[in-house]
Order: sequence, then structure tokens, then C-alpha cells
Amino acid sequence: MVESSNIEPLKVSLTDLNEDMLHAILALVSDGIWDWNANTGFVYRNRGWYEMRGYEPHALENNVLAWERAIHPDDYLRVMMHFDDHLHQRSPHYQAEYRCRKQDGSYIWIEDRGHVIARNANGSVARMIGANRSIEDKKRLLEQLERRNHSLEAMVEERTRELSLLNQQLQAQLDENRTLAESDTLTGIANRYLLEKALPLECERSQRFRQPLSLIAMDIDDFKCINDHYGHALGDAALVHVVESVKRCVREGDLLARWGGDEFIVILPNSTVAAARALAENIRLELSGLPPVGDFQVTMSFGVAQRFEDEQQTGLLARADQALYRSKIIGKNMISG
Repeated sequence: MVESSNIEPLKVSLTDLNEDMLHAILALVSDGIWDWNANTGFVYRNRGWYEMRGYEPHALENNVLAWERAIHPDDYLRVMMHFDDHLHQRSPHYQAEYRCRKQDGSYIWIEDRGHVIARNANGSVARMIGANRSIEDKKRLLEQLERRNHSLEAMVEERTRELSLLNQQLQAQLDENRTLAESDTLTGIANRYLLEKALPLECERSQRFRQPLSLIAMDIDDFKCINDHYGHALGDAALVHVVESVKRCVREGDLLARWGGDEFIVILPNSTVAAARALAENIRLELSGLPPVGDFQVTMSFGVAQRFEDEQQTGLLARADQALYRSKIIGKNMISG
């Protein structure tokens, strides 16, 4: 008989498994499992990950944006803080509880855990795997306990309902105020305030996930002449028609904002300068179908720029604006950058 002390335990490292074998194992797990290849940007998710959110398997794009966009806005910064701490080796693992949007638009509470299993020679993340599970029952139980604590007397219950109704009304008012504060009153698109909030976040995302980020700066050619010749009412109408044309060209996930006057900015996440130029050309062609304003055919000039590594939003904006200026110099209705 062989003594048990002579039996060597089987040791398997995740990094020793090939991609197909690892994903086959992950497919058997009921929890939501994800596998992020940071060098290629590809994210594998098992069936449980999709079922937890009400999706068919592989219904979403295999990238980090599909995950990011599902995080509740109120939880986003906290989740990214925990995520970055682990990426930069300030914590031994990644763990966060947050609300995740399901296919039907509702939110589910999940616990998300992850660990970097491989790094590149420079210390940056090469591969990271993780799992998440629903903690909806736990959160619901806590909510029930809280409600019971606040339901000792009928008077307290009634007051709670009144406060809840007031809170909903206040929240609706806050949402309306936020929309008004972040929207351009004439065109209805994002205003400069929202752009200045969104661009730093997109630069951080671009840096974190090593994905391209591009901008298009554009303004209407000879817009002052239109205002001077035909008045601000026709000038405002021309602005609205231009925005309607541009909106038909931008993609879901892009942010179109009025920078000021007749100048606009489009933020293009996960887009190269070539993609930005192609979009600018589509906009330029779309504008050619607009009716003239008196003797003026409405055209725009464009400047495109792609973010450099470690570049902040001010540098990116400045380069897009300089490219726009070059288009103005060389003849207008042009694309530079």
C-alpha cells in the first residue's frame, strides 16, 4: 500500500491552461465569469455572466465598454477606484459591490471580484480574470430589515411614505435641473459644461484601457456673415439645421456638444484619427444637402486629433482646435489633422 504522505498534490496554474480549455472550464461555472486580455482588449464572458443580466450569451461586444456602460452612474467612480488600485498593485485583489444594468433597464446588485494573473515586462496588466455573483437577495433583505425598523407605528409608516414621495419629487426636479444644466438651450445637444465633465473621464478611460480616443472640432464657415446679413433668427435656425445634420452622422456612444457660438466638439471613444476623419467627411457631405441661407451655402471646417499616451484633455482639445484653424486658413469646408 502506498502511504498517503508520498502522494504529490496536483498543481495547476491558470496561466498553464490554453484559452479554449480555460473558457471551457469557465462555461461550467454558474456565476458570472470574465476574462480580460488587456493587450488585445478582448473580454470573454461565460453564460452565467449574461444570464445574470438577462442577455443571451455573447449578446454584447467583447470589450470593457460593455461592462463600464452597465455600471450605475452613482457607483461608477467607486468601482473604478477599486479597479485601478488593483491594476496599479495598491491592493492584492479587486472587489466591489455595485448596481449593474440589466437588458430590461432595471438594475441588479452584484459583487464583483477579480485578480491580475499576468503582467507585461513593464508591469502593466496583460491578463485579468474575475467573477461576479448576484447579491440582490442580500440587499433586498437589508432593505426589508430597514423598512421594519421604520414601521413600528402606523404614524411612522405614513411619514415614511410622505418622505418617499417628496424624495421622488425632488429627484425628478434634480434630474430636470441636471438636464437643463447640461443641455444647450438652442440645439438641445450637450453644452460646454457637460463636455468639460465628460472629456476628462474619457481621457482617463483611454489611458486606463489603452484604447484610442479622438476629437473632432468644427465650426460653421462665415457664420458671422450669415448673422450680419440675415439676422440672428435665421442664424439660429441655421445652427439648428446644422446640428440635426451632424446628429444623423454621429454614432451611439459619441458625444456631440456645442463648445460655444458656432463651434462644436464631438468626442469619439475607442476611435482612431482615421475614424474621426471618416466621420468628419460624412458630416461634411451631409451638410451639402442643406438649403442655402440667402446667398450663403452652409459649410463647416473640421479639425481632428487623436489622444497621445498620457495626454490630458487640454492638450487634446488644443490640437483639435489648431487643426480646425488650419482648415480655415487653407480654404474652409476642409478637414485637417
